[in-house]
Amino acid sequence: MNLSNVVIILCRPEESRNVGAVCRAMANNGLKNLRIVGKKEDFDEERVRILAIHAASIWENALFFNSITEAASDCTIVAGTTRRRGKKRGKLLLPEEFADTADGISVDGKVAVVFGNERTGLEEEELDECTMGVTIPSSDEFGSLNLSHAVQIISYHIFRKSLEDKNKLSRGSLPVSLERLGKTVDEITDSLQKIGFFKLAGRPDMEKFWRDILSRAALSESEAKYIEKVFNKAAGLIGKSRES
Repeated sequence: MNLSNVVIILCRPEESRNVGAVCRAMANNGLKNLRIVGKKEDFDEERVRILAIHAASIWENALFFNSITEAASDCTIVAGTTRRRGKKRGKLLLPEEFADTADGISVDGKVAVVFGNERTGLEEEELDECTMGVTIPSSDEFGSLNLSHAVQIISYHIFRKSLEDKNKLSRGSLPVSLERLGKTVDEITDSLQKIGFFKLAGRPDMEKFWRDILSRAALSESEAKYIEKVFNKAAGLIGKSRES
């Protein structure tokens, strides 16, 4: 596990002290990359520093964005944390399962973990911006976790994975970012639409399906280009057969 390639994203946090506690939890586990969906001026710097203690540098170097998509555009996989299961949430990984998944990818690509607002968690639309889901099992009677506690649990499993003495996955080339992967997804859905594979209204679901699947595969640039070529050629061949 390459800890320098692990990114913690806080989506719309409300309490400055929670942000400070998150910084400390990250520092406990060797993580330094904090990104926040929100505006820096909305937080009380003094309250952040009180809870961050000696991890204030993480706050000082934090980056701020308007959306999860923007915050994670250079990442290969984006895991949204949630305790609620739903039709659109797909399979939710346990923290240790996510650490296993992220291990090889983090060698060369960035891995993001997204944590939602303290009161509401991640909304459905925000989870749609992620490529996979992670859940932390907790009591049915009181399932809600404090934001920093949730970050601590996920970060701890990632840190433990980094300590394991094992052969690391070597990919030989950098996996593409989600921003670059978007071009491949567009090529796939454009080709499928040309051959009438789905109705226009179904395109967003098709795009999300391919984005989520391909992000977990951590494609290299050459692999992404090859997939684009295959779908483009297939659409062309079917078009010619219809004309003849």
